[in-house]
Amino acid sequence: MLTTLLLAALLATGTPDKTDLKTPYEKGNKNQTATYDEAIDWYRKLDAAYDEVKMVPYGYTDSGRLLHLVIVSTDKDFDPKSIKQKDKRVLLIQNGIHPGEPEGIDATMLLLRDYLQDKSKRKQLDNVVLAVIPVYNIGGALNRNSHTRTNQEGPESYGFRGNARNLDLNRDYLKTDSKNAQAFHLIYRDWDPDVFMDNHTSNGADYQHVMTLIATQHNKLNPTLAGYLQGKMLPSLYEGMKKDKFPMVPYMNTIGETPEKGIIGFMESPRYATGYTALYNTIGFVPETHMLKPFDQRVQSTYKLMEHMISTVSRDAKEIGQLRAKAKQETLTQKTFALDWQLDTTKVEKIPFLGYAAKYKPSEVSGLERLYYDRKAPYATNINYYNTFTPTVTVEKPVAYIVPQAWREVIDRLKLNKVEMRQLKRDTTITLDTYYISDYKTSPRAYEGHYLHSGTKVETRTMPRQFLKGDYVVYLNQEANRFLVEALEPQAVDSYFNWNFFDSILMQKEYFSSYVFEDLAAEILKKNPDLRKQLEERKKQDAEFAKNARAQLDFVYRNSPHYEPTHNMYPVGRLMQDVKLPL
Repeated sequence: MLTTLLLAALLATGTPDKTDLKTPYEKGNKNQTATYDEAIDWYRKLDAAYDEVKMVPYGYTDSGRLLHLVIVSTDKDFDPKSIKQKDKRVLLIQNGIHPGEPEGIDATMLLLRDYLQDKSKRKQLDNVVLAVIPVYNIGGALNRNSHTRTNQEGPESYGFRGNARNLDLNRDYLKTDSKNAQAFHLIYRDWDPDVFMDNHTSNGADYQHVMTLIATQHNKLNPTLAGYLQGKMLPSLYEGMKKDKFPMVPYMNTIGETPEKGIIGFMESPRYATGYTALYNTIGFVPETHMLKPFDQRVQSTYKLMEHMISTVSRDAKEIGQLRAKAKQETLTQKTFALDWQLDTTKVEKIPFLGYAAKYKPSEVSGLERLYYDRKAPYATNINYYNTFTPTVTVEKPVAYIVPQAWREVIDRLKLNKVEMRQLKRDTTITLDTYYISDYKTSPRAYEGHYLHSGTKVETRTMPRQFLKGDYVVYLNQEANRFLVEALEPQAVDSYFNWNFFDSILMQKEYFSSYVFEDLAAEILKKNPDLRKQLEERKKQDAEFAKNARAQLDFVYRNSPHYEPTHNMYPVGRLMQDVKLPL
């Protein structure tokens, strides 16, 4: 009776009941996932129940709803600077970037509650702080249905891949078109996580594994961290999952239609989560549970992987901190950076794989041969794994970039990434390296709201240029230097140039009338015999050019002072030597 009265009194005063933290997943049939509102309400309850938990809003998303960060800190310190000073590691867990792949949402709720209630688990949080984004793609989570994940086994209903602007947020890290990504950058730069997990579900081939894993591509990661990742961290995770009867395999990025021919490591550029976090020396993971496994198995395997991640980070907390500090210092003084990569097919390893026999039979739709996997014919084998990439494009890091203030979209994105910038105090002429865009290809169809460029080539000219009071000088002796190189070098795969933020430079604004320019062109050639010689050589080598009067006039025009110097000129200057500037 006394216990009942005490409980009633506690509830009457508003003190939460810590036992009343069952999740929607548990209250249902374990084939249901929490809605966005259910998840946030549950985290509010967790926040109220435990002083070690704090939920913080980090700004509005494209859906008009707030993006939250939930922090679990057992010493009740929620200041990221103070946490770093205590030499604690920060593990950032992100859920629901693709809300049709929701097991991370439910598994993380279970995980946090269990670690707060279980003393043996809780001890692992003595030197690890958990930071959790409960649902990243809120707009997609609100767009709930039961059909868009066509090939997936459960849950009964789920969210949609596109956000409120129909953007795939796992293509938006560097370009940052969404408010979601803007809020993420605030979280990421505030908390500077040591390890990052972004929970997903895979598509593709059928096989026995419930969990597959993408780790930060080790060739892209700083060598100091890559050695630890490959030699110690990944083996711990794989061994732990095997003991828990969830043997893992790398993400099934298959060479052929089926896995037997082998798989290729995932080379993530900074449009992707772990490609972006690698720019700041964070070890990143994308767990990908198998779409054809029951939802409860996918939740369990995600839970187990996060459990092993926490225990590994806790065990190696001091080592990770030391290695990451070393990696940051090495990146700070790094002279050259790789901007593009290719697979090295000469480097291959054998990895264990649990598959199902791939077979073919006539299609009941087309009558033609179709693939199917025979689950009555499981097998165990070793398959080829190609996971070595070599740089194809490198660049020497400048002392500083100078970004004209006119390029507001670029400046705003640099500010979001907390890039240190200074502004010129007066108009000034600066001699520096300037790129001219010599070649590029453009996607014929829109991709994530852009007509993406690729294969960009540049010609470098050292020249004096006029910059204006208020233009931005961005020195590279800062933690964001690798991010800056990948964003501002046009040849980089996900550069701001390739994402179309500088497209206005690609169009001429002035031209000539042929009948007027004829006489002027003749006069230019008389005064410039070398140009005349070049013109005649071109006519000899190119029959079509020789028959095209307009093309020949254009040749003279482009080699005269009348041709506008800003056409194809990339506006961001590269200062290669430290000179005194009016700052």
